[in-house]
Amino acid sequence: MMAVPIQSGPTFTAGNPQIVFEGRYFTGGGRSYDVSPDSRRFLMIKDASATSDTSTTPPQLTIVQNWLEELKRLVPAK
Repeated sequence: MMAVPIQSGPTFTAGNPQIVFEGRYFTGGGRSYDVSPDSRRFLMIKDASATSDTSTTPPQLTIVQNWLEELKRLVPAK
């Protein structure tokens, strides 16, 4: 990930790119990051295949369909 200082005004100028951090991150299809509503943070998904440590469990994604019904089943109303 790189950052470039910019100056706006009557004319736009861009400075030299600088490395913010390094690593392999997911880049498949479309934008590969998202910015928080307050613009103070952003999220990127680290590329699991870039990890050389085979002792760790690969990341998992759990998708719950009809989550409201699942919630009602797990936490019944009293």
